Amino acid sequence: MNKDSLRKEALKYHAEPVPGKIQVVPTKKYSSQRDLALAYSPGVAEPCLEIAKDVNNVYKYTAKGNLVAVISNGTAVLGLGDIGPEASKPVMEGKGLLFKIFADIDVFDIEVDTTDVEKFIETVKNIAPTFGGINLEDIKAPESFEIERRLKEELNIPVMHDDQHGTAIISAAALINAAELAGKKLEDVKMVVSGAGSAAIACAKLYVAFGVKQENIKMFNSKGVLKKNDERISDLQREFAIDGDISLTDALKGADVFIGLSTADVLKPEMLLGMSENPIVFAMANPKPEIDYNLAVATRKDVIMATGRSDYPNQVNNVLGFPYIFRGALDVRATKINEEMKMAAVVALAKLAKEPVPEQVNIAYGETKFTFGREYIIPKPFDPRLISVVPPAVAKAAIETGVADAVITDWDKYKSELEVRMGSDNKLVRMLINRAKVEPKRVVYAEADHLDVLKAAQIAYEEGIAIPILLGDKETILDLKKSIEFTADLEIIDPKSEEQKERREAFAKAYWSTRQRKGITLYDATKLMIERNYFAAMLVNQGEADALLTGFSRNYPTVVKPILELIPKAAGVTKVATTNLMMTKRGPMFLADTAINPDPSAEDLAKIAVMTEKTVRMFGMEPVIAMLSHANFGSAANASPAKMKEAVRILHEQHPDMVVDGEIQMDFALNKEMLKAKFPFSKLVDKTVNTLVFPNLDSANITYKMLKELNKSTSIGPIILGLDKAAHVFQLGASVDEMVNMTAVAVVDAQVRDNRKKK
Repeated sequence: MNKDSLRKEALKYHAEPVPGKIQVVPTKKYSSQRDLALAYSPGVAEPCLEIAKDVNNVYKYTAKGNLVAVISNGTAVLGLGDIGPEASKPVMEGKGLLFKIFADIDVFDIEVDTTDVEKFIETVKNIAPTFGGINLEDIKAPESFEIERRLKEELNIPVMHDDQHGTAIISAAALINAAELAGKKLEDVKMVVSGAGSAAIACAKLYVAFGVKQENIKMFNSKGVLKKNDERISDLQREFAIDGDISLTDALKGADVFIGLSTADVLKPEMLLGMSENPIVFAMANPKPEIDYNLAVATRKDVIMATGRSDYPNQVNNVLGFPYIFRGALDVRATKINEEMKMAAVVALAKLAKEPVPEQVNIAYGETKFTFGREYIIPKPFDPRLISVVPPAVAKAAIETGVADAVITDWDKYKSELEVRMGSDNKLVRMLINRAKVEPKRVVYAEADHLDVLKAAQIAYEEGIAIPILLGDKETILDLKKSIEFTADLEIIDPKSEEQKERREAFAKAYWSTRQRKGITLYDATKLMIERNYFAAMLVNQGEADALLTGFSRNYPTVVKPILELIPKAAGVTKVATTNLMMTKRGPMFLADTAINPDPSAEDLAKIAVMTEKTVRMFGMEPVIAMLSHANFGSAANASPAKMKEAVRILHEQHPDMVVDGEIQMDFALNKEMLKAKFPFSKLVDKTVNTLVFPNLDSANITYKMLKELNKSTSIGPIILGLDKAAHVFQLGASVDEMVNMTAVAVVDAQVRDNRKKK
């Protein structure tokens, strides 16, 4: 995406459909007069009185316990500098978004219009009763040090300046693991730090807490090494100052570790060559690190490298820390975030990197298998285990150090609660898109002469998800591209044009050769190739494209017919079906069959369940399948439940390792407690159902559309199952976002097929 396009898209994203990125949503009923009387007057007086008796009741009756303030005065915003409180608000809202999607923490962003340290501290102290925690953000040093120190001393809720401590915590975890891989002891390493700001000071202090000797650290700012006789440095910087002078080049001779929190290209290849065996280099300047990753690896094969970038191994990303640290602190009502809590987070992250990585993470990053080693020393931001690993470690440390006002005794239950908290986000969509970007595929958009389809293709291309092939009227597509400033030079194909005549004829002959004994003449085949969906399907069949997307402007049966006629079924498949992935409050749910088979037989349903299970695994999830009915386990004898019962029998017999059961009603499938109480024999007991197979098309289609409209659930699909090629159909009038998501599905589908062929 070029700079102008990025600017326009960013401004549009923040302005539409409503300004900003966060909002307040009621958590209680408010539909009746009784509800309102309880929510406000006169009912609200009762919790007020209880809190007046005991101030700790505020955690029982209000949202304080899950509410964090993200507070800034706008004096050090990203790389933009002192741009003021109003201009910092989009960043603070963004931080609030990250808190919510990664740790289910609610946020009010507060922008304070003062650069006076005392006034800032007074303001935060005066509003602190509202919040369970304070996240200080983008406040310039050295004022940020004093503000955090004072607020930690004078408030009885957790306070953390993430700019200081976030990078320190994540990089410390990486350092522990890197040192282990390099065969170095932290107490012995010689370290050079490029940068002497708040993050660098916090990093150095935390490294010292883990064993690095302060006298073995040499810290540099833009003027050179920190010197004790330099009156311009702060007292905190003076802790890491030395007597005398030394250049960065000389300091790095024989050094074990380089920590970069400064500017691009500070670390030269010749400096890297002078470092010790198995050098550890954390070049964390963004977007350009202190030394380019590829240059560093080419210079020293034995280097263990981390950066702040997501496109290189070992990204030091603060999102691995702050949401989960506050989550653990809030859950035990910690009065502060102390050193022990931060160190507990470091240890938890370091240990997690050594454990087997879930397939979901491997899929997200397009890896065969992540394993602990030089290119994997810290967990990935999309790792779903973070929510159940880091907060408990932080909470335990708070309890053990006496700063927790609440105690957790059942840690297994707490971890389960944490996992449930994350069911409502769209993390799987982000992982899916991330996986697609690893190896973009050629995707045919059969209706690219529609503005929304072209917008989706533009986003897919500019985000690196796919390489679009645009089908439709060429002049229309060129005009639309110009109107949305889509300048990429992509293949545009008009199947009806004279220049495609030779291609049409070749496609027609190939199609006719497969259908000549099924009533299709060469003339028929040639005529069909003028139609865009037949032409698009042949592009995929003939290997000129990897995937096909269509259906935006026409009803589903019309556009799926050419696909089913032209694209063969996969090996061993006798029945093509579809599934929809729905992002619900309880997590991702797969629903099948939502678009093709009106009244499948028991044998068909068993096959649909097997194909859906494979698709769920493609998304990196373990399938838990409920075969749905209006009856439970033989409670009704009519045809529909009998059909589902027979399908389950087939599945249990032919696929005994599948986690599937039924026939079962929807509420029992989704409610673990109800199921266990009434049907303890079920294979679904104590498991979270994530896949629903319906008895007919009506029930499946109605359910997914109801979820989409009533609950505003994100829908991806219908995803076609059972074809030999990646071909999928949009729902009529799909949104641009839905089409982008379907593009990612099509690309990942094509990737999986390629990988199977390679094996």
